[in-house]
Amino acid sequence: MTTTYDPTHPNYFDEGDLREEMDRVYDLCHGCRLCFKFCPSFPTLFDYIDQHDDQDSKKMTPKQQDHVVDECFNCKLCYINCPYTPGKHEWELDFPRLMLRAQQIRHRNGEKSKKQKLTDQVLGRTDLAGKIGTKTSAIANKVLENPGSVTRKAIEKVTGVSSQRILDPYAKQRFSTWMNKREAEPIPEEEKQGDAILFPTCLVEYSNTGIGKDVVKVAEHNKIECSLPEGQVCCGAPFLHEGDVKQFKKQAEKNVATLTTAIEEQKASGIEDPAVVVTQPTCGYVLKFDYPDYLEGQPKQDAELLAKHTYDVSEYLVKVHKADGTELDTNFTGPVPEKVTYHAPCHLRAQEIGLKSRDLLKLTGTKPQVIAECSGIDGMWGLRETNVELARGVAKKLTKAIEKNTKQGANGVVGDCSLANGGIALETGEQPQHPIQFIARAYGIEED
Repeated sequence: MTTTYDPTHPNYFDEGDLREEMDRVYDLCHGCRLCFKFCPSFPTLFDYIDQHDDQDSKKMTPKQQDHVVDECFNCKLCYINCPYTPGKHEWELDFPRLMLRAQQIRHRNGEKSKKQKLTDQVLGRTDLAGKIGTKTSAIANKVLENPGSVTRKAIEKVTGVSSQRILDPYAKQRFSTWMNKREAEPIPEEEKQGDAILFPTCLVEYSNTGIGKDVVKVAEHNKIECSLPEGQVCCGAPFLHEGDVKQFKKQAEKNVATLTTAIEEQKASGIEDPAVVVTQPTCGYVLKFDYPDYLEGQPKQDAELLAKHTYDVSEYLVKVHKADGTELDTNFTGPVPEKVTYHAPCHLRAQEIGLKSRDLLKLTGTKPQVIAECSGIDGMWGLRETNVELARGVAKKLTKAIEKNTKQGANGVVGDCSLANGGIALETGEQPQHPIQFIARAYGIEED
């Protein structure tokens, strides 16, 4: 048995070794039970062990062990809650990374059906889908709109992507195209408060381009210069969560090379602390934690450099506001509701940076009503037809909390994660704003 979360370890991809480690971890989780409320994996795990009088985790079959793996959507909340995490306790328990290890071994062993493999490709190749979708947006959006329609059900049958889910429409113009075409007014050097290297993510590049545009406008409003290095691709999270380490590492190496080059160029120009600013929580988590874990050699060293300079967009703006000699403009002339619901996404909480978006919203004068319940999507797990009912069950607590806040006077929902926001829109009928969109409207910046 090897307790390791290092993909380069010689025993990492040994299935027999994995099964023994699962016995150990499952037994510890069964004895603790702090995480019973986070996802279906834990109740399922506890039920399997409880059916034996001696409650021996080793009596679980491989099929039962894999059932637990299938129901984990890697939200990372159990890691935050766990008292036995590596570096904090001798038991070194990291349940989310163990689940990733299991997925990766199953992928390597070719244990998935043809339908599962097709769904993996559909959900994983976001850049290919985005490039096609933006070029054919009028047609693509007609095909993808209206959850539950005959067309969506046909797509679900072929691809495995749930027909119930609200899918963001493709933009007519990609964010990078808009960024490269615009003529930004130069910021005088003596007024400049920062330099942001943007990592917009595939969700913003091809669909939610308004988020990217508002990030740029809010940054420039606060004398922060933005740049967009060429060569960026999807962070690779879909491949990672599907177990396809090979494809994930390809994505990672491309982004690490592009972004570390931009960091070094800024350092050479005299910028002491370059910042790579990410607009989506899952992607920010991947850049900060997963790239250093999975890459080797020089790419790993570069990934560690990148991780040190990576910030969620709200995290970065709050940093600018609190730093000596810089401060955000707090003169908000646009509409600001007295209260607003703020949904703190799982992958942002897993970064353990605090609730920076909430702090940013507070600057406008609104009172954010924080909800920390999971949307049940987490990456692409909740978009799969096979998982959608479980995912929507997970989202019930989130829905009830939003409805309660609304009854108590909260006007609208704000959330950092576009995927979670799609889940909220499905469950409540209300489309949330990204925190930076909220800030932009509060400044009086018109939506593009």
